[in-house]
Amino acid sequence: MDQDIVRFGFTAFVTLLVVVDPPGVVPIFVALTQNQQDRRRAILTRAVLIAFGVALFFLIAGRAVLSFLGVTVHAFSISGGALLFIAALPMLFGERGGLQSPQSEDCDPAADDISVFPLAMPLLSGPGTIATILLLTSQVGSDMRRLGAIGVAIAIVFIISFITLYLGSRLMRLLGEGGVNIATRVMGIVLAALAVQYVLNGITGYYELLSRR
Repeated sequence: MDQDIVRFGFTAFVTLLVVVDPPGVVPIFVALTQNQQDRRRAILTRAVLIAFGVALFFLIAGRAVLSFLGVTVHAFSISGGALLFIAALPMLFGERGGLQSPQSEDCDPAADDISVFPLAMPLLSGPGTIATILLLTSQVGSDMRRLGAIGVAIAIVFIISFITLYLGSRLMRLLGEGGVNIATRVMGIVLAALAVQYVLNGITGYYELLSRR
């Protein structure tokens, strides 16, 4: 397989994994399902499938959305990078990314069905995930191999998310709150660096476009 495709797919995987942030979702998922432990697997399965479906929709429709809005690749690269940087800031302090976190009143363990809201959206496929997918699709052009690489990256991220959340209570005991906070901070640093790179790529691409005119 082309090394550029592999590199692009790996970048997409890392970016999406950091944005979704499965370790950061674990404490919320455990708290939401503390009174529904016998239904945790069913709730989690439905939530992950719904989140995966939402992500695939924006993967397929992403280019059409950007084209309809008249947004250039470089403009979305800059704005998307800035958006992801904002999402990374709370993570640096051990909190969930601001674009993925539900409001406190949304986290109601007594809710009848939490698999759709807030688990699938916005915890797993929130605005941050959607913006990241649109940002990645804006870079593929008509290259179906890169689009396929993003699809594979999305699938792997949600498989990892399922496994992480399924083992959530064990991970909480193993890592403790401090371990989860450390993992979230590390992911925040990685996401901030990726966000800056997207902004730099957008600026560079824009000036290269101007130089050709």
